[in-house]
Amino acid sequence: MLNEAITAKEVRLIGSEGETLGIMSAQKALEIAYDKGLDLVMMAAQADPPVCKIMDYGKFCFDRDKREKEAKKKQQTVELKEIQLSCRIDTHDFETKVRHALRFLSDGNKVRVVMRFKGREMSHQNIGQEVLDKFRDACSESGTLEKKPVLDGRFLSMVLTPIKK
Repeated sequence: MLNEAITAKEVRLIGSEGETLGIMSAQKALEIAYDKGLDLVMMAAQADPPVCKIMDYGKFCFDRDKREKEAKKKQQTVELKEIQLSCRIDTHDFETKVRHALRFLSDGNKVRVVMRFKGREMSHQNIGQEVLDKFRDACSESGTLEKKPVLDGRFLSMVLTPIKK
């Protein structure tokens, strides 16, 4: 709450430099704030009496928004990238998929590797398991296994996470 919106009878007042000015009526605190050309801002409404501070509210909002923006910039979002393989993948295609996975892991993203079984390939799941193990070994310097290979319908999938530097 700000200036005239403060309805409390008495407030504990804190000055613009952080010094405690004591308990006084809200009207007197508002007069002191206006004399300094600043605003009276309620900081802790649940306290008894409520705590109010004399400050430049516009500058306070600007600084708060700036801090939030900086924190958001520093926050890193981790995406889950997906790479699909098949049992009959050729060596060059396999190496290309490994390079894509390594690039995703170096960017700090997680990688879901999905082995898709078509038709009668379901009866040869061990081949798919071997290809996933080979893929995991190829990516071992950049990523670690977060979720072991799990069969879900016609898909065998695992998740790799980047190694923290």
